[in-house]
Order: sequence, then C-alpha cells, then structure tokens
Amino acid sequence: MPEALRAPLLEALRTIIRNYRESRWEPAELNGGKLCEVTISILQGFVAGSYPPAPSKPPNMVAACLALEKAGDKVPRSVRIQIPRVLTALYEIRNNRGVGHVGGDVNPNHMDAVFVLMTAKWIVAELIRLFHGVDTATAAAAVDALVDRTLPIVWEVGGKKRVLLSGLTALEKTLVLLYSTPGGISESVLADWIGHWRASVYRRDVLVPAHRRALVDYDRSTGVVVLSPTGERYVEENIPLEI
Repeated sequence: MPEALRAPLLEALRTIIRNYRESRWEPAELNGGKLCEVTISILQGFVAGSYPPAPSKPPNMVAACLALEKAGDKVPRSVRIQIPRVLTALYEIRNNRGVGHVGGDVNPNHMDAVFVLMTAKWIVAELIRLFHGVDTATAAAAVDALVDRTLPIVWEVGGKKRVLLSGLTALEKTLVLLYSTPGGISESVLADWIGHWRASVYRRDVLVPAHRRALVDYDRSTGVVVLSPTGERYVEENIPLEI
C-alpha cells in the first residue's frame, strides 16, 4: 500500500481511537467517514491495479462499495464483499446517527461510538492481513501496536512510566500502564512503575485476581502481563484518561 494512502488510513484510525478515549463520541468527532473514504480508495486501487495519488470521497459511497462486488472471483472476497459491506454500515452510522435519539437506557452516542471504534479496527486489521499475508490474530495485534496510546495521565521519565492520576488502586494503575504499552510488560517492571513494595504481594493481590477476572493475561512462566479486551474496555469506561 503506498504511503499516500497508508498514512491517512492510520491517522484516521488514530483520530477515532483518540476521540473515543477522550469521550468525544459524536459520529462527526469520531471521523469514521474519513476512514471509509481512505479505505474505498485503497480497495478501488487494489482492484484497478493502480492506486490514486491521494484518497478521495466517492460521489456515492454505497454505489462505490456495490461496484466492487463486480470485480470478479480473482479478487479476494474480503476486497469485493466483506470490507465494502462493513464500510457501508460504518458510513451510515457516521452520516445518519447522533440526531433524533429518544428514550432508552444506553447513551446512543456511546453505543454508536463503540461500533465505530471496533469496526475501524477490524477494517485496518483486515487490510493488514491482506497486504502482509498474515493471520487474523497477527493482524489484530499489529493494529494495537500501531495505535498511539500516549495518555495524559501517564508520565514517562528516565525510562519508567508513572501514573499521575491520584486515587487509583494498584489494579487500576496496572491496567492504565498496560493500556499505554501495547505488547505487554513484565511483572517486575509493572511493580516498579506503580511503586509496589513487594513483588510477591503484588503478584498475589493484583496480577492473579486480574488474570482470574480476564482483565489481563498473566503468564507465570515468563512473568509477562498483557491487557485483555476486557481490561481495555474497563480502562476506557471507568478511568479518566485526562488530568
């Protein structure tokens, strides 16, 4: 994928994630439409065998997605059918939601934002899978590694990270640090970063219970701790990420 399309794609994804993290859940703020426009440009270039010099907005997004279905069986089904149909749904949420909501117990903007976030990450992971010939799990991990997780409440100094928000439990500090560091952290480093006085107690009182709750994956053989999707959601929904 040429840089002229790759860079806008990743920037659109990062904008969605950054705005979601900061609770800017309005569809226009999440900017799912921009990601759709870049993606359709990539798919059209893939099918045509020649990529445009820059992404552009098609006159009719639905028609552009439907046109890809006629590309023929030699084109991967994901390019012809799956990604375009997901794009159609994402573009609809971007353009025609956020107004006229009445009733219900769930904030519809938040509900829509979750859809936009997860859909955007799926699209980028699928593109990575296609262009790099990797499996789905590897592609999803690559998306997480690409995401900018710089948080205002995490201060990096002298090669260490410190959580600046007071009042958090040791578990919450652990989850925040893992959220800001894709790929996992060793238990000894985590204990040092949160200032826990004894590693064995930290392991017993924080890591093991967090693993049992599926907030993290704690590998005792290696000591590496990785944030789970459940833990990621806990951070995004329960911990203020701004100072």
